[in-house]
Amino acid sequence: MSSDRLLVRGRIFTSDPSRPWATGMAVADGRVLHVGEEADAATAAGPDATVIDAGDGVVLPGFFDGHAHVLAAGSALTKAVLRPCTSMDEIEAELRRWVAANPDAPRVLGVGWVFSALPNSTPHRDLLDAIVPDKPVYLDASDLHSVWCNTKALEELGITADTPDPIGGEIVRDANGVATGHLQENAGYMIAWPVINRASDDDNDRFVQAAVHAYLASGTTGAVEMACNRPGVEALRRAEARGQLPFTVVAHWLIERCDETEDELAQVRHAAEMAQAHGEGRVRVVGIKLVTDGTIDGCTAGMCHPFTNGAPGEMVWPRERLAPVMHLADELGLQIACHAIGDLAVRTVLDVYEGMAEARARRGDTRERRHRIEHLEYVDAVDVPRLAPLGVTASMQPVHVDPAYLDNWIELLGEERAQRGFAWPEYLEHGTTLAFGTDVPTAAHHPLPNMYIAATRRSPYVAEAKPLRPDFSLPMEQAVVHATRDSAWASFEEDRRGTLREGLVADFVVLDIDPFRLGPEALLTARVVRTVVDGATVYQA
Repeated sequence: MSSDRLLVRGRIFTSDPSRPWATGMAVADGRVLHVGEEADAATAAGPDATVIDAGDGVVLPGFFDGHAHVLAAGSALTKAVLRPCTSMDEIEAELRRWVAANPDAPRVLGVGWVFSALPNSTPHRDLLDAIVPDKPVYLDASDLHSVWCNTKALEELGITADTPDPIGGEIVRDANGVATGHLQENAGYMIAWPVINRASDDDNDRFVQAAVHAYLASGTTGAVEMACNRPGVEALRRAEARGQLPFTVVAHWLIERCDETEDELAQVRHAAEMAQAHGEGRVRVVGIKLVTDGTIDGCTAGMCHPFTNGAPGEMVWPRERLAPVMHLADELGLQIACHAIGDLAVRTVLDVYEGMAEARARRGDTRERRHRIEHLEYVDAVDVPRLAPLGVTASMQPVHVDPAYLDNWIELLGEERAQRGFAWPEYLEHGTTLAFGTDVPTAAHHPLPNMYIAATRRSPYVAEAKPLRPDFSLPMEQAVVHATRDSAWASFEEDRRGTLREGLVADFVVLDIDPFRLGPEALLTARVVRTVVDGATVYQA
């Protein structure tokens, strides 16, 4: 924590509803001392304070990424970047670039491909064999819910016609039973990921530093890690011990689907032990994460009615296996985050949350939980009002409604259902807390383009892409609040950070221009010129 006294002057957006705007802020010992008029802040800061002048720019609270994969984000920075690719030709160009830049790599690794960029929206090993025939290729989808492999990769994994599908996953096969190279859900997680994500402690340490530096340069000063495991927590803790983590990480332990319920419950008990052991400091384990369904693009989201191609949309965690795990986590005081994208998945999770609330009432447990649902891409209108009475946060990612990548998503849902996609205002109308994040590395970690999508529903990258439900866009100030104050609140961080008000840590970012005055388009050209954490400058352009 910095012992310097600071005077911050200029246009300051605080995310504090009692005082949204200020012209001066005093900082001492790493905390906000005063927020208000510049003259009053100058008096509070004292004559020897270091001055930070925003000039024609604006000061914001540091962004708190409400849904992220920190270690995976650092790892993704070393792989082929496929998210910007909108065609197979562009994917080929990026893979050839990466291969040329990494000639000694034993495998070709990439992340970020989207279904709509592929011929017939279908990944197939033949497409990759034509580009890289001589070494294994493993490409994570943008949603991180499937892996696209070439023939060499299937051989390395030992996948044959006789390889069974794992529980909650599918080795996609053609009419002759031959694997196509597309590994869905747990087939990717359990078969491919142990190979492609194999990393040493040194590797993980590099990944943490790469992610943290990228975050700080973009104005993000904290994140919710949504798939933590032992190597990840250990890497973050090592960084903290070395003084290399000027960054808050609130972590949810990933619970994997198993053959036996008791094995799943054992994971929950272990998560509770990890929360007990890592309850303080910059890295805190607070709860569990459950991936209850898959994705709409992969036809693996849990749906009340089939996709337009006839796929049924089944759950990864059926209710009878989900309920015991969630009830135990609730009894142990853990915060639960459930990935639920389709309407059946969201309804199922809400049903279990209701049962948990009734059980708490019977045993007189009044502890606040702030359980969450992640993504909520397509939800039946009758279920939207159910979140607020249960105290459930809607954790959503504006970047997932970037219209440049929605063609396949809309086609699989059909036009009528697609019109209910990513219905942020509906949750707000019913009093639900809305927490924004990026889900990095399924998308870029940059918060400003994320805010642009929230404020316009337009694409930051493909100007001509037609927005889905532009009437669901939010005022820019409101979008920033959801990505700062509300995402911090959702992780019980509201008394530490998320707003710029007296007593909280001084986490803030300075932009070179003011998008609030210039309009949402300015979010695409604004630069972060300074990021401050605990009153200390950790990034300066």
